[in-house]
Amino acid sequence: MLGVLNAAHDRWRVTWRGGRYLLENLLTATVTLAAAPLMCVPSLARPWVEFHRRRAGSLLGRPVEPRPHPTPRVLRWLATQLVTGLPAGALALLLLGCLLSVPVLTASWWALPTTPWLPVVSTPLTSWGTALPLGLTNVVVLAALAALVLPPLARAHARCCLAVLAASPAERLVARVTELSRTRADVLQAHSAELRRIERDLHDGTQARLVAIAMRLAVAGRNLPRDPEGAAVLVRDAHAETENAMTELRSVIRTIYPPVLADQGLSGALGALTSRSGVPTRIDVGPLGEVPAAVEAVAYFVVTEALANIARHSGATSASVRVDRHGPLLRAEIVDDGTGGADATRGSGLDGMRRRAAALDGTMDVNSPPGGPTVITVELPCA
Repeated sequence: MLGVLNAAHDRWRVTWRGGRYLLENLLTATVTLAAAPLMCVPSLARPWVEFHRRRAGSLLGRPVEPRPHPTPRVLRWLATQLVTGLPAGALALLLLGCLLSVPVLTASWWALPTTPWLPVVSTPLTSWGTALPLGLTNVVVLAALAALVLPPLARAHARCCLAVLAASPAERLVARVTELSRTRADVLQAHSAELRRIERDLHDGTQARLVAIAMRLAVAGRNLPRDPEGAAVLVRDAHAETENAMTELRSVIRTIYPPVLADQGLSGALGALTSRSGVPTRIDVGPLGEVPAAVEAVAYFVVTEALANIARHSGATSASVRVDRHGPLLRAEIVDDGTGGADATRGSGLDGMRRRAAALDGTMDVNSPPGGPTVITVELPCA
């Protein structure tokens, strides 16, 4: 019984959302018609158009990025809105108005000056014996009609709105070229910064140690004939310094391409990574098939950065990592139960993760409402 009530409640919410969308369209189409001379001014019409585009995207659950619209498309949308928004909104107003009027007529039939009729299934209401069953029948019929008609009608209108305002193939090509140019510039900048970091690490760390080793060995070579014990101490120091230099060199190499990826593959590397995470982390890796080395490296570094952010900033008590393959896409999802509020636009490590994904023409989505949970989804093309 509870399941039936929940389903009915969800259906009514969907119906009401569709009906409200259509009623708002009726109102905005009326305003558009009343202010038609102003709406023909592109600078005034474009914000109005973008407002409706966001509403349509919200109803369909599609992300809508703001973008400019040429004047012919704006005018075409205004005409479409008048032709479709007015009748669809009028139908929604009729259905919802009838649905809301039935209980009023059913309850007040006795007080009305003339004998009322209900909108759908009706005879003259002259007694409670006819008013109550007919009122219930009308409510059921009208609610069913509204549930069947309003949601698909609202979605059809929203799809029509987005289709009319969709970018042309030429505009999509320009946007794509612009995006690729931007990501290429980001990749080159990140590559240059990475090369400078590696050079600093080698110069300030490994190279300095190698110079110290060479100096110790040179001194040991000069002192060997007259002070063998002192030379042996210098050789032992040089040996210890060599071990330290090798450790630093391996650290630098790991930041370029982690050896664990070459040894164990992405699945094994992520398993080793989550086992030493600062937050208890569950790992789930599905069948991945053949994955390019560059994609493996980006996926590994993205998960590494995500787990580091979780340990440092989220206040989470647990996390999970799921990596699987969806056709040509490698998909990684990192979830934590922390405080949420993560924002990739603040120039944090999330922005670096996004740049890594964009370098391979991939995408990253961050869903982190205040209070959590935080879900980071990265998709990387493998073709």
